[in-house]
Amino acid sequence: MKTIVAGREPVTPTEFIELALGIDVELFTGSAAESAMERAARLDVAHEVLAELRESDPETASYAESLLRTLPLKTRPVVRRSRRTVRRPGASRVAVAA
Repeated sequence: MKTIVAGREPVTPTEFIELALGIDVELFTGSAAESAMERAARLDVAHEVLAELRESDPETASYAESLLRTLPLKTRPVVRRSRRTVRRPGASRVAVAA
């Protein structure tokens, strides 16, 4: 059986939460790559949205407030190996991936 929320089929659990509750999860959790200035601006907006949610939907506000206490997922940076030059006797330089 498919789960459909508001006429849409969510692909991830995050999409399901966003569609079912009508809130942007990343607004409350942030991203690992945001700067201090971006974080401050995001938190200002999140607190304003949270204040409105407390009046209209206390249960969703409680969930959103718990998201504020979570840390964003840290994504591992893509590490590329540098190419180094290996000298072999009697051969010219050959580039080898490390």
